[in-house]
Amino acid sequence: MSEKPYVGIVMGSDSDLSIMSEAAQTLEKFGVEYRIDILSAHRTPQKTAEYAQNAIDNGIGVIIAGAGGAAHLAGNLAAWTVLPVLGVPIASSSLQGLDALLATVQMPAGVPVGTLAIGKAGAKNAAILAVQILSLHFPELRLKLINFKREMEEEIEKKNAALSK
Repeated sequence: MSEKPYVGIVMGSDSDLSIMSEAAQTLEKFGVEYRIDILSAHRTPQKTAEYAQNAIDNGIGVIIAGAGGAAHLAGNLAAWTVLPVLGVPIASSSLQGLDALLATVQMPAGVPVGTLAIGKAGAKNAAILAVQILSLHFPELRLKLINFKREMEEEIEKKNAALSK
């Protein structure tokens, strides 16, 4: 792993960028560097395998993979690396992401993919989970996570105070 926390964000198509940008924006809030790539388990299988096989040498600590439809991207990456892979199902078909959710979560034993919610909430939570994983190696991220949780709590307290008036 690199000397800095570093996340690889991968998506199956450029049409997924509006969802996966949530992960990028969240990582930026925590000061975690990332790289975004478009790879396809079906259209660029060799490049996808090479990405996963070289991820550690490229300094990546966690991979976030977003895909819709058959959503084999996260599982394909997980098959080629020992790094944590976090899957974000994307609603891109008439099944509204349920197909992507099932494809991402139903991995065979021995090839885990941490699966998050469908869409933007999943992308944001994938980034937060990536920061939590990286905080095991980068203690400075723990304080940022504590502050993040505190800010969420303060936001709710403000809303409650406004409702009480």
